[in-house]
Amino acid sequence: MLDRSVKKDVFAKKYFFLIIGMPIIFWALAFPFIKIGLEELSPINLTIMRLLVVCVVFLILLPTMPNKFSKLHKKDIFPIFLLGFFGIIIYHLGLNYGEQYISASAASLIIATIPIFIVVLATIFLKEKITLKIALGVILSLAGVVIISIVGKPDAFLEIKYISGAFAVLIGALVGAGYTIAGKKMLSRYSALSLTVYAFLFGSLGLLPFISNSLFEEVAAMSITGWSTVIFLGLFPTVIGYVLWYVALEIKSASEISVYLYFIPVLSIVFSYILFRDKITWLFIFGGALVILGLYVVSKQSIKAT
Repeated sequence: MLDRSVKKDVFAKKYFFLIIGMPIIFWALAFPFIKIGLEELSPINLTIMRLLVVCVVFLILLPTMPNKFSKLHKKDIFPIFLLGFFGIIIYHLGLNYGEQYISASAASLIIATIPIFIVVLATIFLKEKITLKIALGVILSLAGVVIISIVGKPDAFLEIKYISGAFAVLIGALVGAGYTIAGKKMLSRYSALSLTVYAFLFGSLGLLPFISNSLFEEVAAMSITGWSTVIFLGLFPTVIGYVLWYVALEIKSASEISVYLYFIPVLSIVFSYILFRDKITWLFIFGGALVILGLYVVSKQSIKAT
């Protein structure tokens, strides 16, 4: 049993960059696909349908792979509900609501505070030591994201129509960071797969009050493109992305993996260029280079630590 655990640990560390890379790629792809999905569904209904796909997949996995799941303790049911409700539901609702009233550039800048929140919260609640390389990596990558968000695209502009929109995205960023920190603590009792599944299943119950007649009307009118988009968002950025994020969190500290989130806007704009022919500038390339440099600095810290 010990030998199997050691082999699993060695495998995870050896393929860490693949494990952390897949969620980042899928989450970057989520932004252009959300843009497609919002053509047929409202922000709330898109969130409901996306998480419906996730819950169906997880409800199929539970009885078919019972040995892969850690035993759920009664005392943890409410904390796991809070983990899923705030870290997943409130995050997505806050982001979707906020993007109706602020520009994409403003939203990107606010969401870029997630790694900073993670580093601060990890220091307070997880007692993680923030090294100079981690701090430098966060600063370099943040600078890159600022450049990308403000001047990285020809049509980039900062606009906040209603302060409530900016506040909603900020709340989303804070609870998104909390999802990582709280999850890190609970991973001592649950596997990455188990915690992700339980958090989504319990947390999604919080969406029940948001179900309205508009959901059924919009779903009835969905095209094949709409259904394909919802299924993609449910399977790849959500099921695979969130499970692998907690796997990465089992391997490295929250502070270390948080910096990789800065690569999302870089890839998102690249994917938007491929899918929608969105224009990019040399300043975007410069900002992207800063993000990569920040990730490189942190990865050197990670390699040294292992």
